[in-house]
Amino acid sequence: MPRKIRELVADLERAGYVLVSGGKGSHRKFRHPNLPGSVVLCGQSGDDAKHYQERQVGNALREASK
Repeated sequence: MPRKIRELVADLERAGYVLVSGGKGSHRKFRHPNLPGSVVLCGQSGDDAKHYQERQVGNALREASK
């Protein structure tokens, strides 16, 4: 069963990512204060996450934990 978008958002926030302006519609943009780049998640909080979104968040969490 795929995870929900709200779970991915919670994981990013726990790792130190903050929501920044710049997302349009259901897109949310997260940036870490010490890392380059950003993570963009689309979809409503209750939607199932796509495989690429889970992979993207996993990569971002690995980068933040280094």
